[in-house]
Amino acid sequence: MGIQGMELCAVAVVILLFIAVLKQFGILEPISVEDGGDGDFELSAVRHQPEGLEQLQAQTKFTKKELQSLYRGFKTECPSGLVDEETFKLIYSQFFPQGDATTYAHFLFNAFDVDGNGAICFQDFVVGLSVLLRGTVHEKLNWAFNLYDINKDGYITKEEMLEIMKSIYDMMGRCTYPILKDNAPAEHVEMFFQKMDRNRDGVVTFEEFVETCQKDENIMSSMQIFENTI
Repeated sequence: MGIQGMELCAVAVVILLFIAVLKQFGILEPISVEDGGDGDFELSAVRHQPEGLEQLQAQTKFTKKELQSLYRGFKTECPSGLVDEETFKLIYSQFFPQGDATTYAHFLFNAFDVDGNGAICFQDFVVGLSVLLRGTVHEKLNWAFNLYDINKDGYITKEEMLEIMKSIYDMMGRCTYPILKDNAPAEHVEMFFQKMDRNRDGVVTFEEFVETCQKDENIMSSMQIFENTI
């Protein structure tokens, strides 16, 4: 896999890898006619109960049928109704045996665990997925910015971006071609900041991030790929 341009394409990588894993685990399955009906969420076997169907419809851009289908997949893979970070990391490790997905999975887990309680519930899952699959470009970029802004102070620093880039390279492992130099992540961070840090103050604001991404055709195309995934 080539790495050229990853300092911007990482926005799409976040979404692609997450959705690929969900499909492999059967959580994102095509919705069939049988998925209809007026049945509820079947909560009896689940220890952590999600928010009501109507509330989740209001919070997301999924239909009732889609939410029911997503919940069945989520409940099958997560009978307790919660996914902790170690389980999340284990899932990612299975799909990237050639590398180390631990750090990347940690960052992605934190992006979904919006309340910071150490677990992803169904509500966290569908709200985040709704943004990635059905959100506006601005909403998707806001989600990606939040992933990169590790300490949530409203800025992306070089140190934060370097951690993200290293985690992606570590995860891809031997899949990268040509073979990466040791300083490749740092070089890509510098390229990222040359494009994003418009006022050269050493940090990237959300406004700078959005403005640059919206002018990049590859990123804008990637934002449209995922809209009809389920």
